[in-house]
Amino acid sequence: MITVTEAQLMGWLGPLIWPFIRALALLTSLPVFSQRAVPMRVKVSLAFFISLAAQASLPPMPEVALDSAAAVAMVLQQVLIGVALGFSVRLVFAAVELAGELIGLQMGLNFAGFFDPATASMGTASGKFFGTMVAFLFVIINGHLAILMVLARSFEAFPVGPEPFAFLWRTQPQTWGAEIFSLGLWIALPLVGMLLFVNLVLGVIARVAPQINVFAVGFPVTLGVGLIGMLLTLPLMQQPFTMALEGMMARFQ
Repeated sequence: MITVTEAQLMGWLGPLIWPFIRALALLTSLPVFSQRAVPMRVKVSLAFFISLAAQASLPPMPEVALDSAAAVAMVLQQVLIGVALGFSVRLVFAAVELAGELIGLQMGLNFAGFFDPATASMGTASGKFFGTMVAFLFVIINGHLAILMVLARSFEAFPVGPEPFAFLWRTQPQTWGAEIFSLGLWIALPLVGMLLFVNLVLGVIARVAPQINVFAVGFPVTLGVGLIGMLLTLPLMQQPFTMALEGMMARFQ
């Protein structure tokens, strides 16, 4: 009769269960993969295959009984690290969408706000356009593969242990919010400056020729200049997005 002890069972499951929990927490918070259109069964399957394929590059995992307090702390640690890694990538996406919102505000597109059922939030056409473009860019530059590499390296920077909050003290995630505004303003500044110049010119025209209805002329001019500016600056989005993404991922390596 074949008998399996608890120590043997934990020796088999230990190297797999901790990467699985961290990978699943990452997929539930990572942009593109965390949308409602992606079923939970797909996320669980991807997390299992990721944890299985990364076994060759992972350090040894501690053997802890699953019914102990240390195991609960380890589960909390994996969830915190996985969610924080996905949240850091989401911050970069939010910064690009903020740039689109600022540009849309200067163009006058904020009057055409709509409800997005995928994210359960209000948005504008320019913000959602920038968000869609950066999602395509994330896949084109193999950002998902870079995230998986960072996930595997995070086990060396933050090994599995019974101290779940040590990760928060080292990385200070409450300071990451400043990246949204700095990156968003960096991307939107050229277009915002150009649209501000257009508004100044329209203001001068309104003072020089009061008979011209500046409200009827200004909106299509501002909208056309903004669309042309978005077309010209869109290919330049890769550099700030890649730099911000690499900076965020460097915190986990």
